Amino acid sequence: MTPEADAPRPDGRAARWAGQRERRRREFVDAALRAIAEHGPEVSTEQIADEAGVARTRVYKHFDDAADLQRSIADRAVRLITAELAPLWDPSGTPMQLITIAVGAHTGWLAEYGNLYRYLARHSQAGRRGGDAITDVKTAIAGQLSILFEHYLDTFDLDGRIAEPLAFGLVGLVDASAARWLENPGGIELPELAALLVRWIWRVIDDTLRERGIELDPHSPLLVPGG
Repeated sequence: MTPEADAPRPDGRAARWAGQRERRRREFVDAALRAIAEHGPEVSTEQIADEAGVARTRVYKHFDDAADLQRSIADRAVRLITAELAPLWDPSGTPMQLITIAVGAHTGWLAEYGNLYRYLARHSQAGRRGGDAITDVKTAIAGQLSILFEHYLDTFDLDGRIAEPLAFGLVGLVDASAARWLENPGGIELPELAALLVRWIWRVIDDTLRERGIELDPHSPLLVPGG
């Protein structure tokens, strides 16, 4: 008998079940996002199950436990905000346009998904197993921004080591300011907050570049030196 004949045949039923389970998990996360939007950050598993049109026990046929469901919701949040920022990862235009796009996407996401952000914060504070959900989102954004900064620092022959702390610092500024605005707007409209953040971010970047002898016009397209 040949080795091929001895090899176990793929279990088609197992593959179908795995695919069905992943589909159902996505559907439950969709239902969870709708339930969070309606009921707020203290949404219960029962409310998520009601939104999905199933009994509560059916949810945990597809998730290991509540923490597994929370992780899946957090993973979806990371993908949502990364998609909002997609134009920034293939940049073109002026520095001010790029900053405006980034800030608008971040603050707009928080305004649209305020209850989801509060949900993530609530479960982060409760010690979500596997990491901090809010940190997951901010790290995803800052990681992409670090790559962008490193590219431009390299084109200007500047030290790329500052790219990561600069990116994480700016993301922290936007996130903390917008999160506080979400809870206490203080009479500030979202466009006004976004404009303030754009100006503050440009000043940080401008100061960083000027210290190294580079002056950029924030309203002129970014060009590679010598290009």
